[in-house]
Formats: sequence, C-alpha cells, structure tokens
Amino acid sequence: MDHVVLVLFENRSFDNLLGRLYQPGEVASFEGVTGRELTNPIPAWAQHGAERKVVPYGVAAGMDWPNPDPGEEYQHTNTQLFNVLDPDNRFRDAGQMRPPYNAPAEGQVATMDGFVTDYISFLTVELGRQPTYAEYSQIMAGYTPEQVPVLSGLARGFGVFDHWFSEVPSQTMANRSFWTAASSSGFVVNRPLTNFMRHNRAETVFDRLDRHGRSWKVYVLEPDPISFTGFIHMDRLRGRFASHFAPFREFEADVAAGTLPHFSLIEPNLMAGHGDYHPAFGRALLPGFSVLMDPPSSILSGEAFLDRIYRAVRSAPAAGRSNLFNTTLLVGFDEPGGTYDHVRPGSVPAPDPAAPPGQLGFTFQRSGYRVPAVIVSPWVPERTVVSEEHRHTSLLATLRQVWNLGPPFTQRDAGARTFRSVLSLETPRPAEDWPGPVAQPVPAYQQERVAAHRALSTLGRHLCHGLFEHARYDPSLPDPPTEDPDLSPELAIEFAVYLGRRLFPGLASGGGRPRPAGNGSAGSAPGA
Repeated sequence: MDHVVLVLFENRSFDNLLGRLYQPGEVASFEGVTGRELTNPIPAWAQHGAERKVVPYGVAAGMDWPNPDPGEEYQHTNTQLFNVLDPDNRFRDAGQMRPPYNAPAEGQVATMDGFVTDYISFLTVELGRQPTYAEYSQIMAGYTPEQVPVLSGLARGFGVFDHWFSEVPSQTMANRSFWTAASSSGFVVNRPLTNFMRHNRAETVFDRLDRHGRSWKVYVLEPDPISFTGFIHMDRLRGRFASHFAPFREFEADVAAGTLPHFSLIEPNLMAGHGDYHPAFGRALLPGFSVLMDPPSSILSGEAFLDRIYRAVRSAPAAGRSNLFNTTLLVGFDEPGGTYDHVRPGSVPAPDPAAPPGQLGFTFQRSGYRVPAVIVSPWVPERTVVSEEHRHTSLLATLRQVWNLGPPFTQRDAGARTFRSVLSLETPRPAEDWPGPVAQPVPAYQQERVAAHRALSTLGRHLCHGLFEHARYDPSLPDPPTEDPDLSPELAIEFAVYLGRRLFPGLASGGGRPRPAGNGSAGSAPGA
C-alpha cells in the first residue's frame, strides 16, 4: 500500500449491484439476495397494485433500472429504512417536507421495508400522477454478474466487502466528505451546495498528507471541468485547485510512468452523463428543455470507466516508484441513492459528540446503509469476501495506520475498522493471473452528448445552483447569465463549464471548449 487509488462511484446499494455475486454455498460467507425471500409492502393508499400486498425482489429487466432516480435525501432515506412517511410529507418533494422529516422514533430499528412506499410517493411528485405497479416495482430489482461484468469480475477476482456502509443516511456531498474528512461539518443534504463550498471546514486527508510529506492528486474524468471533491472542501483546498487536480488521462500517464502520487482520488464525470453508475435523473423535472436530463445507461458508462481504470492499473510497470505490486485500488460508492438493500445499518459515534444536532436536526448517530466496495491488489486472494463491518472512514483509519498520519480525524474514523489485513498473500499475483472482464458497449449517442456538454446530471443541477450562488458571493467571478439556472439549463451548463475552467485550470485540457459567459448572453448554447 505504498500507493492507494480510490475511485468513488455513485448511488447504488450493495444488493442492487452485487447482491447476486455468489450463490449460496459458493463461498464460506456472503450476505447477498439469492435464496432469500425479500419483499417490500405496498402501502394501502397506492392506487395501482395495492391488492398484490408486496413487491418481491427480482432482476432488473434493463440497464437503467430504477428510472427515474429514486429519492436520496435524508427525508427519503428515513422512509426507505424505517417505512415512516409522515402524512404531511406524502407526495412532497424533499425540499418541501416538514419536520421531523420522516425521522424514526428514538431507538427504532431499521426495517428496510419502506423502499416501495417512498418510491411511489416520490414518483407521484415526478410524474404528476401515481405510478403503475410496473413503474414502482423497479425499486425492488438488482443486477446479475452478467449484467455488470466488470464490477462483478473484480469482486470475484479479488476482494469484496459485503458489509461496507455509507456514513450518512442521505446524499452525495455529505458522504463524499466523510470519505475524505470523517465529517461533513454537520451538513446532511446537497443543497444548497454553498454550505459545503463555504462552510465545510473539516480537516481533510489531503491536509494530513501534505503535513506528513505524502503526495496526492485528484483525477477527474474528461470532459468534466469541475471537481466535486474540490467544491466539497473548497474552504480547505481552493489554493491547491491548480496544482493537485488533473484530467483522468494524466492518471493513465502517471500509472504508465510509475509516478503515481501516494494517494489518488478518481472522480467520474459527475456533471453530465455520469460514467458513475448513478440512476438516470428525473425525466419529468424540467420538461420542454433541449438539454437532456441525464441520458440513460449510466451503469454501462460506469462499467466502461471502471474497466479503463482497472486496465491502467493492471498494465502498470513491475518496477518504478509506483508499480504493479505496491499499488492498491479501492472501488467505492458514496451512497446507495435510494436503491434497495436488505441489511439494516447500525448505530455509529457522532464525529464530534459535543457538537449540536446538524442540518435537519440529524445527530449523526446512525449510518447510511450498504454500498458496494471492492479491493484490487496482487496481495489479495481471489474470491475474498470480507464480512466484518467497514465504512467509508475505514479508508482514513487504514491510511493513518499504514502511513503514520497521526491521530483520528473524528470519533467516526477512530472507531472504524481498518482493512490492511485483507492484503494477506505472501507472494503477489502476477498480472497475467488477474481477471480480464470485458465491459458491455456504451451507446454512442450517450458518449456524444456527454462530450458536447449536452446533458445534465442530478449533481450537475445542484452544482449549477451552487455556482450561481457562489459567483454572486465571490467578486472575483463573473455574474451568472440568468437569475435561476433552472430557467435556462443550456446557459447554466455553459456558465458552469466556464467557471470550472477558471477555478480548475488543470482540468481545462480534459476536453470540451470554454466559452465566455457571465454577461447575460452566452451565444449558441450547447444542446440548443
């Protein structure tokens, strides 16, 4: 573990992507879905299918299930885990929900049976009507190894954690912040993004690495001109945007040259088209716009990107500062995003026990639920299943242990289990003995739209709102071209690209084209 590479994908539960990885008895222990009778009840107020009583867990019939993206905010996750949906919050968008935000009673144990309830309520907001059984039953489906051959191939060919939990029962920003800081400074939901951009002051692993003479870099998949890691920790990292953030093709070059930093964090294209497994963004939220709201097949695109990362690591030289035998790849996900999982999360220590409750009154004393986590290293035996509980802060605990990075960041990583012992072989496996999974093809239309900045993701929409607000706050940046990014997604994307190129100059070489913006007239809009 001289060099650690972390890639963080988006919004899938363990059951959704890896629940069928092994059949019963195939390995000594595996907490999957096969052989279990898993269901979720249909609420009596459902207009369609209530007579069926339950939705059984099945296999996804397409590569874009569930579509659209389920609710993922704290308010929705509460319903999914505990089947608590306050009557006032039924058929409401998360931002319109009222306290206590479907929170469980103190001491209540998660039942993992509210996914159907929440998806019906959520889809009613999205579609303007109650969904059919065929529409809402998507939430109770997951993928087979044949459908996700790259992730499954690496999980079987090396090691998989079947009890890896997200840190916050909510969205992306808070959970990504825990991966790198063991805290989210009390913030729970993504919006407003300016909470993270201006008020998340938690010490990061990047600060600690600098202080201990360890190198690091954040690589971002082209043509995304923006790093969400940078924005999440903007207060801490703004001065290093130009020096430590690079397009992904530099990762491939650094691997080949044997010059990887000690710690590499890889971001998919989170702004558009994903490449990160994220379910497709709401098809009905912004009707009538020429900008596509998340073209589908994000799983296919995520698989293709993971394959590209893996091929780079597998082809690393056998000698050099970074090489095939001293580099560990960890494949993680930030949060499950509302997709079904059957294993209940437990209680956890608050990062700072003396801190007051955070956003939405959350005390951070229970975690989010399971996400996929796979470790790739020549020192890991094939078909390894790690069943002890791990979580995002296990990375920080492990890096502190292996690299002597000092005391815990917070109480959360202080209590997290490390995973150094998973690299247990006495002799490393040569690259020719590694698995060679083959990704399914990605539709050409999706690649074209992403390359032309003609699509906007869920996070991309949040980003546009955050950038508009931050540009009004920061006099060094140009004024936004419109008052509200939702009024013109075309201009919003263009403005985001322009500001991204100014804030992250190292990403400007990653593809796409910068355009002048901020004067209220941005010219020909992408996607128009």
